[in-house]
Amino acid sequence: MNGLFDRLRGLWRGQGPTKEQPAQDVEHDALSYEQARELARHQDPNIRRQLARRSDLRPEILFFLADDPEALVRREIAANRATPAHADYRLAADADPSVRGDLALKIARLAPSLSADEQDRLRHLTYDALQLLARDQITRVRQILAEALKDVAHAPPEVIRRLAHDSELAVASPILEFSPVLTDEDLLEIIQNVPVAGALSAISRRSVVAAPVADAIASSDDNEAIAVLLANPSAQIREETLDLLLERAPENEPWHAPMVHRPHLSARAVNRLANFVADSLLKTLEQRDDFDGATKAAVAQAVRRRVEGGGLEMADFHHHGESEVKQTTAPGSAWEAARHMHLVGGITDQMIRDALAAMDINLVMNALAVGANLPLEVVQKIVASQSPKGMTALAWQVGLSPKTAVTLQTQLAKIAPSDVLKPRPGTHVYPLGPSEMRWQLDFFSSAACGARHGGS
Repeated sequence: MNGLFDRLRGLWRGQGPTKEQPAQDVEHDALSYEQARELARHQDPNIRRQLARRSDLRPEILFFLADDPEALVRREIAANRATPAHADYRLAADADPSVRGDLALKIARLAPSLSADEQDRLRHLTYDALQLLARDQITRVRQILAEALKDVAHAPPEVIRRLAHDSELAVASPILEFSPVLTDEDLLEIIQNVPVAGALSAISRRSVVAAPVADAIASSDDNEAIAVLLANPSAQIREETLDLLLERAPENEPWHAPMVHRPHLSARAVNRLANFVADSLLKTLEQRDDFDGATKAAVAQAVRRRVEGGGLEMADFHHHGESEVKQTTAPGSAWEAARHMHLVGGITDQMIRDALAAMDINLVMNALAVGANLPLEVVQKIVASQSPKGMTALAWQVGLSPKTAVTLQTQLAKIAPSDVLKPRPGTHVYPLGPSEMRWQLDFFSSAACGARHGGS
């Protein structure tokens, strides 16, 4: 037994195998029940932690280790897929939030095979543990659960609804934006119950926003969510709903660009837009090639009316529009402009795309810094490094879509197409996990800080 202790301790400390200790002996030694029981009571917590990682232990040994005094040992048990369900349920109430967080991640991955009405007692225990974690007092535990369950099609509906109603946006947002479990009725109930600030914006970013849900968001006072809704080409906004928004649009400038880029604009909508959007956006309308004959005629008439009202010749208008689009905001005013956009409508995908189209790099950089709540030099460091992972993490931190993250990689950071990080095939999901993206941001923040101190 002492030899077994030594081999386990050597493995824990990263020591390579010796002639007397072949690798296979260290990693694959079978343990008898008596050996495992003795190791589970060993005074060295590293030995117990190494033991807790094994998947070939008897359930009672794993259950015993679920009560280990060392949190690191209990974390291994929480992450171990072989841990029995009644031990998982016990760990769901563990005093250490890191244990509960590891358990939330493991159980969420198993969620597709769970069902609330199954009669199997152990599955009920696992399902109950999932519900307990969804009510955890620590936001981070619930956030881990929400991130893991957000795109699981067969996640328990009661758990998903609880997370969607969470009072913390960091928990509710991934569920509201991505979960296929939520029905239109669920979404309408959430909208009607005055959810946490930012919840309607998350709903507005869903890959499919049905007309009743879009109507409810459009009827709200959440101008930021409405801007996000308008910028979502898959949102099913009825013509009557768009007409109502057009009445409120003149005093809501962040809506203008998303409205101009909306698919399937009618001639009536174009005429109304032409009365108040900026010249650059009017020119965007003029350049669209997806309009039918009637709508194209309405655009031409609107352009002519604006030009004549401004005392310009048509050629002057076109020249003026081009120079306006290519104008670059001065560095000093770019920060103020980005802050203003963040306050009134948020840093949206459409706003970033418009600034990139206008080649307004100063505005894009400052908008990313404001939206991500990072110093400008960190954003500059990420862009200059041409790091696909760094740019992806930056777009995620701002709250932009994975599609916009791809655009930023190619147009702002000039990353080669073959190196660009793209959403997972067939999805609109970021290709990196939240923990890896947070690590990227911490890395570049530290690098920018080190460069600043090193140059002082």
